Amino acid sequence: MPLKICGIDEAGRGCLAGPVVSAAIIIDKDKIPSGVKDSKRLTEARRNEYYKILISEAVSYSVGIASHVEIDKINILRAAMLSMQRAFDGLSVKPDIAIIDGPTIPEGLNDVFGLKAISVIKGDDRVRVVSCASVIAKVYRDEIMLLLDEKYPRYGFKKHKGYATLEHKKNLMKYGLSEIHRKTFKF
Repeated sequence: MPLKICGIDEAGRGCLAGPVVSAAIIIDKDKIPSGVKDSKRLTEARRNEYYKILISEAVSYSVGIASHVEIDKINILRAAMLSMQRAFDGLSVKPDIAIIDGPTIPEGLNDVFGLKAISVIKGDDRVRVVSCASVIAKVYRDEIMLLLDEKYPRYGFKKHKGYATLEHKKNLMKYGLSEIHRKTFKF
């Protein structure tokens, strides 16, 4: 029986507003679309296309979220690790190996009986199953930000998804922080 390999990645770590979202996915390598790569290197249309394929073909996938409140309370690194742990914990099938994007393994992940967890810097670009997780996390988070744009239209979340664009910074200077902005982030 082949090893069940899980990819884990996050989206929204560098944003000024909204949650950090992580995804964990187990998918047979022959089910991964050939063009999947780091979500930052794909167009929005391509990410959305791959997202639909990935969630339908996955053996198991899960999304974990850490809110802007949690980010401010425990810092962005810990919040990203928390969202990754939540994504992993939500899997309906437990993997043999988890490959995490970045230099850090979430606390407790190596404590799971029989699991080998490894971190890979730029894993979202170097390991295909981690690229799959990056696509799921990014699309899921973007959907959250589109909903938040309806509640806070003057900030322009629909366009920049909470990232520190010039437009976003100008809106912050004009309107101040909304309740979903990360209070501990400087802009």
